[in-house]
Amino acid sequence: MLQQTPVARVLPVYERWLDEWPRPADLAAVPTGAAVRAWGRLGYPRRALRLHAAATAIVERHDGVVPEEYADLVALPGVGDYTAAAVASFAYRRRHVVLDTNVRRVLARTVSGVEFPANAVTRAERDLASGLLPDDGPTAAAWAVATMELGATVCVAASPRCAACPVTELCAWRRAGYPAYDGPPRRGQAYDGTDRQCRGRLLGVLRDSHEPVPHRRLVEAWPGEEQRERCLQWLVADGLVAQVGADAYALP
Repeated sequence: MLQQTPVARVLPVYERWLDEWPRPADLAAVPTGAAVRAWGRLGYPRRALRLHAAATAIVERHDGVVPEEYADLVALPGVGDYTAAAVASFAYRRRHVVLDTNVRRVLARTVSGVEFPANAVTRAERDLASGLLPDDGPTAAAWAVATMELGATVCVAASPRCAACPVTELCAWRRAGYPAYDGPPRRGQAYDGTDRQCRGRLLGVLRDSHEPVPHRRLVEAWPGEEQRERCLQWLVADGLVAQVGADAYALP
């Protein structure tokens, strides 16, 4: 839920989600549409489908218990390197490199002396993070949490709070005089008028209704016909929406 989404937006959804489905088996027992509906307006709703699929796989392969081993975690639907490493580290105190945006920024500044890391994780960056990771599993897990929190609350992207930083005396970026970022343009995320906004608008109409929605209501939600129909078919193909009869749609 936290991937590309701020904690403040995630927390109420996360709490409701755990109240509804405290165990993987509870989530696996409901239709996928229930997960999409509960996802609300967090964005990237395919993550709800992946969580449902992962819960189902956990029930089928691991007797309903989230596995401890990285290899088992990364084999779950929708789980990549970052999520597998984070779960193994935070839940089971295993030694893994956990590289999110905040951790990458902390290491780029304090060790490499640059304002921001590259757009994508490099081998050199991963080797650096691995070399700094404590050998002991529980200590490595604490390190992962600490560096993540440091980047989220102190070494933030804009206006970092260097005076409050516990490692300011060790920071290579500070010693270099805070040079500005001079790498490739940093990726932005346009939203207005995009297919992503269109899909979100259509899905919102369906999520707010517990009955099949006639196509005309989707037309009202997004007038642009070509984009609307393309996005609607994308939602159907991805399993987020089901067509009901000839002219209505609903969550699956």
